[in-house]
Amino acid sequence: MHVETLRRYPVKSLLGEEVAESEVSERGLAGDRARAVLDVATGKIASAKNPRLWRALLTVEGAACPSEAELSRLTGREVRLIDVPPEGAELERSVPERVLAEGIEAEVPYTVGTLGAGAPPGTFFDFAPIHLITTAALERIGALGPRGRVEAVRYRPNLVIATGEEGFPENDWPGRRLHVGDEVVLEVIVASPRCAIPTLAHGALGRDVDALRTVARHNRVPVFDSGPQPCAGVYARVARPGRVRKGDPVRLG
Repeated sequence: MHVETLRRYPVKSLLGEEVAESEVSERGLAGDRARAVLDVATGKIASAKNPRLWRALLTVEGAACPSEAELSRLTGREVRLIDVPPEGAELERSVPERVLAEGIEAEVPYTVGTLGAGAPPGTFFDFAPIHLITTAALERIGALGPRGRVEAVRYRPNLVIATGEEGFPENDWPGRRLHVGDEVVLEVIVASPRCAIPTLAHGALGRDVDALRTVARHNRVPVFDSGPQPCAGVYARVARPGRVRKGDPVRLG
């Protein structure tokens, strides 16, 4: 196995950027989720997991982030850009199945969660500082869907791991360690349950409801005590920091 792609997302829920190499600390890739958009009215972190309110964020390049005024005009809500989460920061996650059934403009039920249960304090990660997915999983999702392919960026991974296996090999990785290059060691925690974000337009990419629907039909995986959920990829924490580069070898420990 090897690192096929490295990506970071300078502002949470905005578009990311590919990098050739990066330092990796306990806070993930350098510059990843360094800032977030705060909804002034609710005090919650803006997240495209609630597409009715925040899907427009996925039209904006995070590396060249617009001003707060521009983001406010874009979303129709007063927002601020912040680099430190408020105490007890929360975000909304629309029920994915309801978004699939009723559409992105419908006011559907949502859950409210706190940030970063598997990440260091003061970060903007939904759960853990590293998210990765394999080429095998992407190829399988694509093959099972009507388009015959699916783009990795829809799942917003930090690492895309090239592997010669088939199916969803990372489903078996929680509890194991990944050695990336000569330095970095990642401890895989759990499969990544998917929200509505993969179905949304990402920059020039149009909507693709099958990016979630296919996963929901073909890869439901137990997530902690919540029972099987639609999953693609896994979350990991950094057990040993260092530097990673595109092309680095990856092995399971």
